[in-house]
Amino acid sequence: MNKPLIEHAYDYVSKSKDSVAFQDLWQYILSVSDFGDLSEEELANKAARFYTNLLLDGRFVNLGDNQWDLRTRHTFDKVHIDMRDVYSDVEESDDDEEEKEDEEEKKYNEAFEEKKEGDDDNDIEINEEDRFEA
Repeated sequence: MNKPLIEHAYDYVSKSKDSVAFQDLWQYILSVSDFGDLSEEELANKAARFYTNLLLDGRFVNLGDNQWDLRTRHTFDKVHIDMRDVYSDVEESDDDEEEKEDEEEKKYNEAFEEKKEGDDDNDIEINEEDRFEA
């Protein structure tokens, strides 16, 4: 049975003393795998899937500049990304949108409540001036 690429990557990074550039890791994967006569496009697709697997595998961490290492070698505060920093622009615009919607809803409800309070028993007053003449 063939060993999964991600396991080859784990072995390679485990033996390395420092972080590993993705390109170096991918070259190692190419050396231990038999991809046969794959086209450039097929190899690029394999590299993309391999990169995705690295991202999803909790044992690995991207240290920036496409440098990879084992998560166990780094403290949480060094590798943790605060998602509020990443999405701060989106959150602000979402908050503004929510505030605007809340304000519109409040105005609508106030107008509805005023109308409701002014309509005792749903009596409608019609002034002579407002009547339509047939």
